[in-house]
Amino acid sequence: MPDPDFLEALRRALAAVPRLAPLAKARLAPLPGRGVAHDHFAVEGATLDGIAVVLRVPRVSQWGLSPEQQLAYEAAAFARAEPSGVTPRFFGVVPVQPDLAMGALAVERIQGRKPRLPRDLALMAESLARIHGLPAPDARAPLLVHADPVAETLNAIREQAAFVREAGLVPMAAAAIRAELATAESMALTARPEPVLTLIGSDTHPGNFLVARKRAAFVDLEKALYGNPAVDLAHATLYTSTMWDPDSAARLAPAEVADFYAAYFQSVTRALAAAVKPWVRPLRRLIWLRTLTWCVRWRVLSRREGGWSKERLAPDHAAHIERTVADYVDPDRIAAIRAGLDAEPEQFRP
Repeated sequence: MPDPDFLEALRRALAAVPRLAPLAKARLAPLPGRGVAHDHFAVEGATLDGIAVVLRVPRVSQWGLSPEQQLAYEAAAFARAEPSGVTPRFFGVVPVQPDLAMGALAVERIQGRKPRLPRDLALMAESLARIHGLPAPDARAPLLVHADPVAETLNAIREQAAFVREAGLVPMAAAAIRAELATAESMALTARPEPVLTLIGSDTHPGNFLVARKRAAFVDLEKALYGNPAVDLAHATLYTSTMWDPDSAARLAPAEVADFYAAYFQSVTRALAAAVKPWVRPLRRLIWLRTLTWCVRWRVLSRREGGWSKERLAPDHAAHIERTVADYVDPDRIAAIRAGLDAEPEQFRP
């Protein structure tokens, strides 16, 4: 249960923001969640413009931003994505203050369910197509710009792979990760297709979607940036994504993944499809390695005090993440995924 003093501080902070003041006297009900970076509170008994509201309270910045920067980043991401019609509407922020160390965001509460895979893959593909179809503004700050997805993804992989030695991996798993890192390093030295740049979600695993009214709303824009759409397509369909959230967990067959890509390419312009297709195969492997090394990093940092600590998560949630991470870093699982990626070129030929 949340600290009553914290909830009272949150109400006082809401009352001081004119746009959000109608929420201050409402009941703030904690929502169960599967993420590691936010707490969520449903606002019960009050709405904004007749729309249900949820408060996102950051717990930690996964990119190491200051609390003020993190809040501004997420606010910009929600505001930029809103015209797509497939993300929560954005209402405003509660500033960082002594009793609210990372502030909060007020966004639309999507009343929906987690995707059922593979049935809802086409809805996810259509939503990603709508986000990627938004025009990129000339002024993109504060959102990051990843013009070179190989270089930028590799930077994240390198930083996360630095934790391999401390993560307690079996030698075969550590060796496989180092071998994949070497492959990624070699990829960075080869010629690459022309870059593609759109708004992307970046953390588009199925658990970050809610299905309602025949659409799949993408609800977690914490890591949104301007980058390559193939990043989102990979992260939506890899084993390390589809098995992350137990409420939507499924193992996709290659043909089901291929159907997802086909639905996406049918939903975007011919020009965008042609630009994205050459990136599909290389980014699937890189995004898997990015997720795998994120798990390695979490394994180390979750044992420490602070925002990443498992002690800040519900016991069942922490146990689920531990089991899932253990599966992902198992040498047999790594070998199976590598073999599957090796066999994918025919399925994803541009």
